[in-house]
Amino acid sequence: MQIFQLWNQLNTKKLAKLLSQTVALGVGAIVLFSSNNADAAEQVILKYGDFQGPISVQELNQFAETGKTTPTLRAYLQAAQQEPALARKALKSGIKADRTFLNNLLSSWAGPVLVNQIGEVVHPPAGELNQQALRTALGESIKQNGEVTLLGAIQNYPSNSVELEGDRLIVVYERLSNLAENF
Repeated sequence: MQIFQLWNQLNTKKLAKLLSQTVALGVGAIVLFSSNNADAAEQVILKYGDFQGPISVQELNQFAETGKTTPTLRAYLQAAQQEPALARKALKSGIKADRTFLNNLLSSWAGPVLVNQIGEVVHPPAGELNQQALRTALGESIKQNGEVTLLGAIQNYPSNSVELEGDRLIVVYERLSNLAENF
């Protein structure tokens, strides 16, 4: 009889341990899979020549989607003498196409050209362009909305912060627009 009671206690402890491990694994999976872009940029260092200042990706996204500016962003745009409507258009406009086509484009001879063009505007703070990180950001942008945009590259950049060369924004936008017309 003692052996049977001991066996039940062991099985209960094993079951409790297995159950707690399963719950922990489930909670971990939920946290992992429910957090979109856990490694995505949260802050943008907006640069215009020698001037630079931080804004959140959320502020930049709000501006691009609605046209509403925060006092900080408004001050940056005014200091840079940047037309808000044109900057907004440059952030949102992109190359729209089938996801497979865009992924193939990134893998073709045009991929490095596209990545370098966008890398002139979006890159790590005070660092050289990380082509793989930018490709990852562009791939995520394509996955989310089927297009390559500067805003998508910023939102999905796999780093806590990213620099946005505001004085190059319009020039690169025009180049991307010309590139998009050829596809």
